[in-house]
Amino acid sequence: MAPKDPAPAQPASNFIRHIVEADLAAAKYASRRWAGEPGEATRHASGPLDPARIRTRFPPEPNGYLHIGHAKSICLNFGLAREFGGACHLRFDDTNPAREEQQYVDSIIDVVKWLGFDWGPNLYFASNYFEAMHRCAVALIERGHAYVDSQSAEEMRANRGTLTEPGKDSPHRARSVAENLDLFARMRSGEFPDGAHVLRAKVDMASPNINLRDPPIYRIRHAQHHNTGDTWCIYPMYTFAHPIEDALENITHSLCTLEFEDQRPFYNWLLERLHEAGFFAQPLPQQYEFSRLNLSYTVLSKRKLMQLVEEGHVDGWDDPRMPTLAGARRRGFTPEAFRAFAERIGVSKSDSWIDVGVLEDCVRNHLNEVAQRRIGVLDPVKLIIDNYPEGQTETCVAPNHPQRPDLGTRELLFARELWIEREDFMLTPSKGYFRLYPGNRVRLRYGYVVECTGCEQDAEGRVVAVHCNYFPDSHSGSAGADQYKVKGNVHWVAVQAACECEVRLYDRLFGVSNPGAGERDFLLDINPDSKRVIRAQLEPALRQTQAGSSCQFERHGYFVADRVDSKPGAPVFNRTVTLRDSWAKAR
Repeated sequence: MAPKDPAPAQPASNFIRHIVEADLAAAKYASRRWAGEPGEATRHASGPLDPARIRTRFPPEPNGYLHIGHAKSICLNFGLAREFGGACHLRFDDTNPAREEQQYVDSIIDVVKWLGFDWGPNLYFASNYFEAMHRCAVALIERGHAYVDSQSAEEMRANRGTLTEPGKDSPHRARSVAENLDLFARMRSGEFPDGAHVLRAKVDMASPNINLRDPPIYRIRHAQHHNTGDTWCIYPMYTFAHPIEDALENITHSLCTLEFEDQRPFYNWLLERLHEAGFFAQPLPQQYEFSRLNLSYTVLSKRKLMQLVEEGHVDGWDDPRMPTLAGARRRGFTPEAFRAFAERIGVSKSDSWIDVGVLEDCVRNHLNEVAQRRIGVLDPVKLIIDNYPEGQTETCVAPNHPQRPDLGTRELLFARELWIEREDFMLTPSKGYFRLYPGNRVRLRYGYVVECTGCEQDAEGRVVAVHCNYFPDSHSGSAGADQYKVKGNVHWVAVQAACECEVRLYDRLFGVSNPGAGERDFLLDINPDSKRVIRAQLEPALRQTQAGSSCQFERHGYFVADRVDSKPGAPVFNRTVTLRDSWAKAR
């Protein structure tokens, strides 16, 4: 029987939900209709909205793999649309042909689906709007709101001004409309090399907001585009393309992180100018900013993540230690955990740090509900029951989930020789140690009570076998079991039935809360124990585990069969999280 997911929690209130609720109550977008060229709506968007709907969008650039920070935005945008009966668009902002690849498009589509979200027919590419964007740029030139600048990048940077000093007008700012239209047409035709000219919006070079000091909106780039090929050699800048895309798609609430807050005045300026030119009708899309995810023990910088991969500090973008969603998925993190995490941390306008333990706790909570229990002996040593008849076997019954009787039971083979954890025996026990040592009794979980009689050691003094005797009338569930009072409980797997598998014990990639704090090289903070590969003895039911399936190794934590390296009958297990936060005590 398939595990049942726990009921979803009631969404927490936040300022964006309040905005959406107020807009819907006022029917703000009920009368929105298209303006502009005939057929524009049918070519580019899903049509007018009804009064009860909102439209959001998740607009990744296809130039890398999504990371945990993106999960917050995905859950927010798709979650709000789902909650309020609206639609969320998946839109690829592919305006930079030099850095974008189809593999990133495919990986983004894959992980958004994996997180449990569906965009229906609303899959879009900025590159599909290049003609519309070009018409918008021409309209701005015609109305005196844009001009072609022929300064070098260094000259533009020098004339841009500072936070305390206004910028200086470009010597080309006063070009006539006719001259600007001619140069822009020649830019498009491929007459000029990269960097020879840019098209700039004519806003205000004295503005205290540097983003309004005539920002570039088109640049020349002779490069092959993954979607449009060599059709174009001029490409819109993100800050120009993004608001136009929102308007073309009838987006109502354009949600982005706080670093775009200073860009909002240009977002509004551009849409207002295009509205005046007859392109888009009121009400126009509105941009709202929220704090990005800052996660402890983690780096989310695309540059740093690329450095980790390219320099071989990890085993690729989907290494289970990486904070990419592909890595988290391979590690065994679940979509339900990410959605619960997004709700738990909430949405605010103030930057703050979230302990990665919060995410790990969400993973534990979900897997505790749905993951079936299994036994894995990770550091095995042999336990020999001297008074158990040689050649005899029997079965012990164990629940698949102690709180989920609906998941049934499984049988474990019991025999004279078992694998137990090495830490479950001490020749000289420390205070408070209740497991195996000479003269002490423990219960073999689901089986018999045994009394330790000694051990065998090799020439270096390492224990190679533990010996014990069992009490035949002590089997768990039998009438005589209650007469044996023991404090220790030991896990085991029968030697003759055990499944030996590769197990990868993953931990946090970084050993400090804020890797690379100050001027420190973040690579120096890599945790040397973030990955250990062992050979473990597992109960035989685990041999047929399907790739991507999770379970709990009793006492050890939650594990998943690696979705890349597992083969039929030969799974490879990755540790997802331990049963408890082992870093909390260290903190």
